Amino acid sequence: MGKKGYLAMREAELASDLLSSDIQDFQIAAKKLANHVITLGGLGFGSLFLEWLASFAAIYLLILDRTNWKTNILTGLLIPYIFFSLPSVVFSLFRGDVGKWIAFVAVILRLFFPSRFPDWLELPAALILVIVAAPGLFANTIRGNWIGVIISLAIAAYLLQEHIRASGGFRNAFTKPHGVSNTIGIVLLFAYPVWALVIDFL
Repeated sequence: MGKKGYLAMREAELASDLLSSDIQDFQIAAKKLANHVITLGGLGFGSLFLEWLASFAAIYLLILDRTNWKTNILTGLLIPYIFFSLPSVVFSLFRGDVGKWIAFVAVILRLFFPSRFPDWLELPAALILVIVAAPGLFANTIRGNWIGVIISLAIAAYLLQEHIRASGGFRNAFTKPHGVSNTIGIVLLFAYPVWALVIDFL
């Protein structure tokens, strides 16, 4: 074998080694990418699930307020809470023509047929009006920001504290028949803002 043949064989071996090294690097990078996608996908799914859970908890508390939660707690605070925690799909739906029509009908009923406008519809109508009429700063910027998350967390903390006080203490809030259902609903309000803050700091 001549010198040229040896050099050609050596270049082929080097090229083969480089190719196998590149394939290994590509496999490592692909595994890391897959892990990051799975992690972020899990976090995103968790956020979406908790948004729905928190919104349902707030709506549940609004319903309880009209049935058996007869306290002086400022349940009107659930309206901004729902505004900040409502999933984007539902928020966009109510922000568009659907919400405008609902708000229009609610205002007409309230103005011209007040006797036919039930009391239990006041807060849901107020929620739709807030969603429709909110400036872009609140609807597009603060709502998807940590400021909205902090506001939601503050509302949840305030309602829990007021509920414990109205129940006559922490123990009563978890033992009275009506107190337990309200306490569970309020505790669920913490799920989304706490999770969102944890994700922001990761």
